[in-house]
Amino acid sequence: MIKVLGISGSPRKGNSQFLLDIALESAKMVSDEVEIESYSIRGKKFGGCVMCQNCQKDGECIIRDDFQEIRDKWIDADVIIYSIPVYHMGMPAQLKAFIDRLGNSMFGRYKDNFKPEEATLPRSLKTIATITQGTHVFSGQEHTITQMINHALIMGCIPVTGDMWESYIGVGGWTNTREDRNALEQLVAEGDRDALVAVRGSRSIAKRAVEISMLLREGARYKETYFGSNPVYVPLMDRVNRKE
Repeated sequence: MIKVLGISGSPRKGNSQFLLDIALESAKMVSDEVEIESYSIRGKKFGGCVMCQNCQKDGECIIRDDFQEIRDKWIDADVIIYSIPVYHMGMPAQLKAFIDRLGNSMFGRYKDNFKPEEATLPRSLKTIATITQGTHVFSGQEHTITQMINHALIMGCIPVTGDMWESYIGVGGWTNTREDRNALEQLVAEGDRDALVAVRGSRSIAKRAVEISMLLREGARYKETYFGSNPVYVPLMDRVNRKE
């Protein structure tokens, strides 16, 4: 089973969720082995990391809020699809708080697998796809995608793109200066070319993320003797060997 987690990084239900739903539908169509789940930060509480280092004891964040719920889903997923609105040429604060705390707590979670002088993050080898959209065409979509590519690399994951030419490093849509929460859906219904490009990009990036995840899984199974004994690949092998 390939588990796909779609995360809407928007504080409201609107354009980001619209593109995420399209992406998840595309992911589901790849194989009967695909299981999808949608998660929204809307209405959730995420405090910022206070750098107390408590998570370095056992990987548990001392701040108790909605972080723990999405963290567990993130760890269990093989594919992560982020759909994010652009805020100040970047991601919303709630999503940034989650990512900051995720990265720090993962060090604590896996540190006992390594010698003190080798302390590092293991390779989770999830595929990570990023969909962004903003009000204007040059409002920070590529900056936001780059932030998420950096996030993927830091977490030992693989950033995935959709098909060219619609997705060079991810998907970047815009609402043609409309601020309505259903602006993209309306633009698609009107046949707007740019909105349709965002839809096609969302479909292709989700499909490729699932396909590459399937390749990674089969490769890990084929070389299980090698990867299964290597602490660097513990998160990957935990998912490969999980009971469905």
